[in-house]
Amino acid sequence: MKGEAMIIPFLDLKEQHRSIEEEVFEAIHKVYDNTAFAGGPFVEEFENNFSTFCGTDYTIGVGSGTEALWLALLSMNVEAGDEVITVPNTFIATVEAISLCGAVPVFIDVEPETYTMDPGKIEAAITEKTKAIIPVHLYGQMADMKAIKAVADKHGIPVLEDAAQAHGSDYYGKRAGNFGIAGCYSFYPGKNLGACGEAGAVVTNDGELANRIRRLRDHGQKKKYYHSIVGTNGRMDGIQAAVLNVKLKYIESWNQMRISHSRRYLERLSENNNIVLPKTAAQRTHIFHLYVVLHENRDDFIERLSEHNIRCGIHYPIPVHLQEAYRHLNYKPGDFPVAEMNAARCVSLPMFAELRDEHIDQVCDVIDKL
Repeated sequence: MKGEAMIIPFLDLKEQHRSIEEEVFEAIHKVYDNTAFAGGPFVEEFENNFSTFCGTDYTIGVGSGTEALWLALLSMNVEAGDEVITVPNTFIATVEAISLCGAVPVFIDVEPETYTMDPGKIEAAITEKTKAIIPVHLYGQMADMKAIKAVADKHGIPVLEDAAQAHGSDYYGKRAGNFGIAGCYSFYPGKNLGACGEAGAVVTNDGELANRIRRLRDHGQKKKYYHSIVGTNGRMDGIQAAVLNVKLKYIESWNQMRISHSRRYLERLSENNNIVLPKTAAQRTHIFHLYVVLHENRDDFIERLSEHNIRCGIHYPIPVHLQEAYRHLNYKPGDFPVAEMNAARCVSLPMFAELRDEHIDQVCDVIDKL
């Protein structure tokens, strides 16, 4: 097969970073020259820029996406004995943030086409202990926020959006973080908007919530050495903010490149009956942080692609309710059949902005011959 020897990576961060290397190094040098390493003006600049990008009033930069979720929940007064409703097919950080507050995660299943929270399952999971609902905008597509909010508002329960994979995705023309009380982003290096290390942010239109999170990330300080609450060290690094400020200028074009790649996959694979392709729901923009297909014999499928030098990923092989860390919640196989089906069959095909058409064609040629 023509081009078969070419190795196609699942993700290539080097190519992206080479294209903006001079800008990034110049930005880092400015941080170094100003010794503004923890918080400071470069973080503030990124916070302002990211608020403009998301269309929100406030952004609070923190150390990671996990911290963003945790500090947001703390600022919502989620504590021991409370319950928080979320989904099991997510990275464990979503659920860890609930546990770090001392609260109990309560899982519900997801929709079969988008793999995001099923609004029809929420009401049955609500109890007098329910303190928050966390939908996850999975793979780059937002959950059905209007339907989720309708149930949440009926019961007076705040919604916190896990937007760790949703940088630039939207729903009815609004970006993630504008529907719930806040949205939580991760800038882990592999994300559509990734730092050169760990970083995260909370976006919100609630000024009081923003102020509480700012205090929580900085040891509970209103001003230096005056601590009004017990907080933590959750500040964003100046270097990471500077890198993100550079990358933020390119995120729209990078997302469009991913969307274009998804269309080529769709054109090439729409007739293939052995895989289920991702679907974009009406009134949503999917920015394809991951391009996830389903295959009945996932492990064999991945192995055969690997034999042709095509690297894939799995996001995620074990739903959280079946992880050993959450065995104490006493969930069992079969409790959430859609999430479990997704976990057993999902394959993330190569997807990054710099992916070339010939790469996609090679992937599709191999898949069609399996």
